[in-house]
Amino acid sequence: MRLGIDVGGTFTDLVLIDDDTGSIYYTKTLTTPEDLAHGVLRGVERILPMASAAMRDVDYIVHGTTIGTNALIERKGAKVGLITTSGFRDVLEIARVERPDAGLYDINVDLPEPLVPRYLRLEVDERIGAQGEVVRALDEASARRVVEQLKAEAVEGIAVCLLFSFRNPVHEQMISSICRELYPEAIVTLSSQVAPEFREFERTSTTVINAYLLPLTGRYIDSLDSQMRSKYGQVDLRIMQASGGAMTAQAAKSHAVHMVNSGPAGGALATALFGRLAGESKVIGVDMGGTSFDVSLVVDGQPRLKSEGEFEGFPVKIPMIDVEGIGAGGGSIAWLDTGGALNVGPHSAGANPGPACYARGGALPTVTDANLILGRLNPDYFLGAEMSLDVELAREAVQRHVADRMDITPDEAAAGILRVVNANMVRGISVNTTQKGHDVREFSLLAFGGAGPLHAVELAQELGMSRVIVPPFCSVFSAFGAVASNVRHDYVRTVALAQAKVRASTLQSLFGELETQARRQLADENVPETNVLIQRSADLRYEGQSYELTIPLDPADGLVEQDVEAVIADFHRWHQRLYEYSDPAEPVEFISLRLAAIGVVPEVELRHQPEESPPPPEPKALRPVYFIETGLRDAQVYERDGLLPGQRFLGPCLIEEKTSTTVIPPAWLGAVDDYRSLIITRASSKGSTPDALHPRAERKKAKV
Repeated sequence: MRLGIDVGGTFTDLVLIDDDTGSIYYTKTLTTPEDLAHGVLRGVERILPMASAAMRDVDYIVHGTTIGTNALIERKGAKVGLITTSGFRDVLEIARVERPDAGLYDINVDLPEPLVPRYLRLEVDERIGAQGEVVRALDEASARRVVEQLKAEAVEGIAVCLLFSFRNPVHEQMISSICRELYPEAIVTLSSQVAPEFREFERTSTTVINAYLLPLTGRYIDSLDSQMRSKYGQVDLRIMQASGGAMTAQAAKSHAVHMVNSGPAGGALATALFGRLAGESKVIGVDMGGTSFDVSLVVDGQPRLKSEGEFEGFPVKIPMIDVEGIGAGGGSIAWLDTGGALNVGPHSAGANPGPACYARGGALPTVTDANLILGRLNPDYFLGAEMSLDVELAREAVQRHVADRMDITPDEAAAGILRVVNANMVRGISVNTTQKGHDVREFSLLAFGGAGPLHAVELAQELGMSRVIVPPFCSVFSAFGAVASNVRHDYVRTVALAQAKVRASTLQSLFGELETQARRQLADENVPETNVLIQRSADLRYEGQSYELTIPLDPADGLVEQDVEAVIADFHRWHQRLYEYSDPAEPVEFISLRLAAIGVVPEVELRHQPEESPPPPEPKALRPVYFIETGLRDAQVYERDGLLPGQRFLGPCLIEEKTSTTVIPPAWLGAVDDYRSLIITRASSKGSTPDALHPRAERKKAKV
């Protein structure tokens, strides 16, 4: 057995997979912000009895969490100092001399304040050259002086980022030794360990974020591990990374920056898996939970991986799955601005106090309250009837804070809340697709998260998409993705070689050094050699360009000159595909070499349950439900657990399950495929007759 955990802003999700029987168990508990470990342990106590299992039956646990993300959002990380080369104290302030996209025409918008104030950014006298040579030896007296200064300021973490340390880390290592001698209580992060590649601003930012989060995440991991061991004995606890791989808890304690966005990464992995099962190679995954709305892109059956990104306005240089998030979830709060216009989010009611309908002290209207008022949620079947929702409290909150101030009815106000949050989510999807050159009409929309299926079909309708997939156990989908993830470690070496100077033997030697390091790391983590997979790639660009494309470089044997020529040709093709132009006659540069070391875990075997002639589905109720396009309509309500593969149904209808609800508007058709995913298509689209909608029929046509 293996257990996946995803701690979100409102709920903590758990998925337990029994590989022997193919059974999958899942549950949700409210997140406990005061101590996240309490919510996790409460969930573990609930899920083990579901499988009649004990912790000794669980081989390992993979844990994704928002603790790092939330600390950046709320600025609740550690007090951090930065040590850098003389003359580079203000790299974080200078940044890229760019304004945020949202502030191009707003003089009041600025870059976020650096995580390290200027008085805690200190310089040492040293200099490493561009080729790694020691230009000026480290003045140890200056290093001791700045460490003593930071100790006097009682910083919890120290980030060390020296010029060209990715070429030669000797001075950073010397400063680390001085820190251990003079201030052993501080947690030290070296840029040469967390971001050993070029670009000073991004490298410094990544190092600082790691130092900012390490004390917080380290305490949490220690607390969770300790409480787990106290209750269950020895456990194999792994932490999900933004790259979509898992690392040991010990490794996570020195690589906190890799934990940011780890939950959404699990969702992206699961999106790719269920997209492939549904016969779709192009899928947009949308995860709407209680606090946020995350968008991921799957192309050619795999989630998009990038070598750098941004967390809350701060750039980072780490491998990560390309996931974009906005503040739009079930708990997002509706409010009126000074001009009287209705807004939704980004602030959320979270788990405590939660939406008004939770009856836990929340008094502000949220998206969940609006869905409840309009009949889209069953107040007596929330979390499978474990929790009841108070319709009157929801109506009172919407009326007081929105309807009365806009001089409309609570139902009209609730409908407005849904329209606004849907518009926000459509914009969020467009940023990650249309604005990057993708035609959303070529994709299927796969919705998950507790609130995702409530809005998914209406989002697809707005975007002109024709197919929506709602996978089983969609409300705990990111936890499922986490438990199915491989162990992964990423390594990088900046080389900055012009095409004319690139030799296969040189690349082979450099990759060999990285591979030796990688295999040693996986061996230390008890990954069998037979389960090790090595993936190589290179960052290339045209001479004079500022940014690179990462191109796979995985020959069957050792690198030869033809492999170098092939990766250059691939670069030209990818450049043409992404930017609509390329110039094969133009020389390129090899900037960085990348190596991913993967410890492959067994694939999750999902039950394939074909049903040739299922009976028509039987609705369990009929009730009035509000739909964005048509208003209030009587809708049939089906219980998802009672639906069989091959069954079909026509909107308007609702599909209720213990932890989520799928809304199918009029003119849309739904069906259950062999893996119990809901496949929803436009009734008006060509070929969308009830017979043609049968999921197996679609796959048969594709084979023909």
